[in-house]
Amino acid sequence: MLRRKARRDQGGGAVQDVLDDPLDAAQERRVRAVLALGGVPQADLPDGVQQVRLRLLERAASGREAPRDVSAWAAVVASNLAMDWHRAKKRQERLGERLASLRQPAAHPSGEETSLLSLAVARGLDELPDAQRQVLVLRFYGDLPVRDIAEELGIPEGTVKSRLHTAVRALRARLHEDEVV
Repeated sequence: MLRRKARRDQGGGAVQDVLDDPLDAAQERRVRAVLALGGVPQADLPDGVQQVRLRLLERAASGREAPRDVSAWAAVVASNLAMDWHRAKKRQERLGERLASLRQPAAHPSGEETSLLSLAVARGLDELPDAQRQVLVLRFYGDLPVRDIAEELGIPEGTVKSRLHTAVRALRARLHEDEVV
């Protein structure tokens, strides 16, 4: 599955033991095609291919037997990643809708109800750790997509999503605790 090869160091001539890329060009094209057909956006395809590579390397490192057909195995992993991508996207959409409903007042709430909700949300935001508050505000008040937040903050998209999830749970708990929602 994974072959090792000796590579000479650029400067001193020392020999390093290096693993070959676990996916050849044809396998990579197949993985990209499966991801694309699974609805993963073009911009996310390189990340998907890297995830397949990582899982193949993890499998080899764990000492498990190599798949009989690496290309087929990689395609199945890519298909699973595409499904995971859709699940995560739906979760993010539902989360966005729930937070948007927190931002928007109910049918015709009184000024007092609106003020109480705004005050409770502001207090809840103040209690969040800086990193969580930052991504929450950028996502739901700044209406920035996760990718832009990740680029702006110099962190992986997964970290942004994790912080958003944790922040929303904490904010929701706080609002329920205060019996605001």
